[in-house]
Amino acid sequence: MTTPASHVLAPVAAADFRAAMRLIVGNVSVITAGTGDDRSGLVVISVVSLSAEPPKVIACVNRSSSTWSVIERHGHFAVNSLGPQHQKVAERFSGFGGIKGNERYDGADWLTLKTGASVLSDAVAAFDCSLDEMIDRGTHSIIIGSVEAVRTQDAGQALLYWRGGYRALDA
Repeated sequence: MTTPASHVLAPVAAADFRAAMRLIVGNVSVITAGTGDDRSGLVVISVVSLSAEPPKVIACVNRSSSTWSVIERHGHFAVNSLGPQHQKVAERFSGFGGIKGNERYDGADWLTLKTGASVLSDAVAAFDCSLDEMIDRGTHSIIIGSVEAVRTQDAGQALLYWRGGYRALDA
């Protein structure tokens, strides 16, 4: 059955899509990649479990971000789930004040587990991943990672993103 031309809807405008997405509550995570002076990172709310056996995660990263090329070059990334005490970390990795690249790591304690990607020492949960695949769709790549190591520090709190801002969630 075909739809009459009078019932065909116009494509969704990017601004309308972004406004609707801001109404979806998401856990704030920082994806880190690279080593030494060649590292970068960004904030995402698009991290989910893909598989428990073997453990795999997926996230979406804008291909125009500086972090995308670092993930591709180094073949690893870490997902650092943030708590409310990490709001300043989230702001730095969001690029507030024009902070870029390696400078985003200032002011927090970082360590490495297995792949060499930086893990926030007091992250609520951290997943150290080797890169399996990058699947390009639209402006982003879906990155699939094999979880090589995990670290948790569950304090009963999480940092969320909703309506264009960071918010604390207490258990």
